[in-house]
Parts: sequence; C-alpha cells; structure tokens
Amino acid sequence: VVMTGCYVDGHRDAVESDGRTYVVGNSQKARIPQLVDAHFRGELLPGHLEKDRDPFGYPVAERVFRTRAMVKVQDGCDNYCTFCIIPFVRGRAVSRSLRETVKAVGDAAASGYREIVLTGVNMSRWEEDGKGFAELLKATLEVEGDFRLRLGSVEPDRLSEELLELMSHPKMTSHLHLCLQSGSERILLAMRRQYTAAEFESFASALRTRIPGFNITTDVIVGFPGEAEEDFAETLDVCRRVGFGHIHTFPYSRRDGTRADRMDNHVKDVEKKRRGEEVRQLSEQMKRAFRESLVGSEHEVLVERAEAEADGSITARGLSSSYVPVRFSLPGTRSPEEVQNEIFTVLIENVDVGEDPDLLGAVNPVL
Repeated sequence: VVMTGCYVDGHRDAVESDGRTYVVGNSQKARIPQLVDAHFRGELLPGHLEKDRDPFGYPVAERVFRTRAMVKVQDGCDNYCTFCIIPFVRGRAVSRSLRETVKAVGDAAASGYREIVLTGVNMSRWEEDGKGFAELLKATLEVEGDFRLRLGSVEPDRLSEELLELMSHPKMTSHLHLCLQSGSERILLAMRRQYTAAEFESFASALRTRIPGFNITTDVIVGFPGEAEEDFAETLDVCRRVGFGHIHTFPYSRRDGTRADRMDNHVKDVEKKRRGEEVRQLSEQMKRAFRESLVGSEHEVLVERAEAEADGSITARGLSSSYVPVRFSLPGTRSPEEVQNEIFTVLIENVDVGEDPDLLGAVNPVL
C-alpha cells in the first residue's frame, strides 16, 4: 500500500505502523513509480527513509502523461487559511528559481510535449528577487517550442493586470482554476482568505470580457463552521453569476491543529451533505450550459487518445485549450499513433449526453 498527501505527512508513525504501507511525503510523490518498481524488484521495504526534502528535485520529462508535462514551480504556503493543514505539513512557501523553471519548460518542450502545466500549492505567490508570478509566466511563455501552456490551480489573491494581459498570449490556454471556496464575504473572512468575493467576480468578468469562451473552474467548501443558510445562498449566487465550467465541491472537514477546528457552530454532516449536493447539481447545470455555449465555435484540440474504428476512420479524443473534452472523427489516412499528440482545429457541432459530456465536432477542413 502506498499513501501520500497532507494527512500522511502529519500522521506518518500511525500510518506506517502496520508494516505494509509506504508513506510518501508530498515532496517525494513524483517518485512513486520508481518506488513501486523498486518494491517489486525486492530492493525496498515499507518504512524506508526518504531522501532530503527537495520539492523540485525530480525530472520533468518522464512520460507519466503522454501529451502533458507538469512543471512544479512552487511548494508550501504562508497563508494559514483557518481550515487548511498545508502550512503545517508542507512548510513555508518556497519558489523554484526562474532559471530552473525556464529550463524545465524548455526540456519538456524539446521532449515533444505539446502541453506544459505549471503547478504549485500557491502558485500566485511565486517570487524571486523582487519578481512575481507574472514575470515567471512571461519568461516561460518566451521559451521556444511548439507547445501551449496551462496553469494549475491558482489562488485569486495575487491576480494582477499584468497576469490578466498574459492570459491572451497565443501560447496560453483559455482556462483557469480559481479557488473561490465561498461566496460569502463573512465566511471568506472567517476562512482567512486573502480576497473578497467581489474581487473574485471582478477578475472573472475581466477574463471573460477579454477572452470570450474562457473557462473558469473552481473549488467550493460547504458547511464551514458558522456558515448560515444566507452565507450558502450567497455562494450559490456568486457561482451563478460567474458561470463556472465546473465546481469541485468539498464538505468542510475538520483538521487537528487548525483554527477552524476550534471554532464554534460546526455545521451538521447531514446539512453539509445537502448543501454539497445542491452545489453539485448547480455545477452540472453550469457545465452543460458552458459547453453548449461553445457550439459553433472553433477550438484547438490536443489529441490524447485515438482509436481505429471498424469503417477505417479514427475517433480522436482530447482537450480543448479551454480544458473541455472534445471527440471528433478523422479519415483513416494516418494511424492512431500518428494522430496522438497532434493539435487539430475542430468546429464544435454538438454536446454529448451525460454528466461530463464531450463536445462533438469535426475537423474543418477535414485532414
């Protein structure tokens, strides 16, 4: 058994006590494939000691994903949100150097990756010698190569006008995962978040104004201590006004040692479940509405999977620049292996059924 994440970072002894569980700290989880391989070769047993902590000390260009490379640029956090255990188990914020980041992006592009994702615990807090995250993003966009750049989850507290301008760069994808958590100003304050709901909405509106069809996804916590029905209603209202492409919904979960754990007026589990289901239903409605709004427009789709059909054609599946799944057909003049990792301009014609529907389209002109 292999366990990783913030929980095991804070409860290593208890988790390892069964003698059959590998505990892998957050800073080492990129090495899990090598750990498992070593285990089956008989070179490693549970309870092994990890190497010194180096959150950026692993190769980027290993083909964990076939078309997408992850480049970690930041780790840890100094925000100390009242519900979050991350600062206690992952430490203070640290930033990968600009030089190393640019090299990692260049290496990934040279290895043939068509999409490169910058990741971090609190990426917008990246800094080095007075430079901020916008300067880092600008430097990575200037790296040579035929690739597009995507940002992982971003906290809204350091979103600047310069960053907003960079989102229109030809290499940038039209998607951001911005963590809202709550639409209630009172609850955001109790969470010790570093932004207001009004500021969040303003930035989201600016993105959509500059880049039509821009996909904004988010996280929402329901049932935070003291969250009244009015607070929850404000969250739903903000979600409706922004029109998220998807919402990751989490019931508030107590974490020993956090301020929120010591707060009064904890919401009952049954109420958290009800609120979570209401957000989930709203998310499904907005997801479909957003995807239906894309019908009739063209999108650059990076093919991640391709399959040969009985009639000789190829069914290709991939993600658009706006991080929406797209499915389309190609003539069988090339093999599925040749199509994979290629980018096609696809005209969106329809939306499939289901909770996570594909956009259905056609390559125009047909290649």
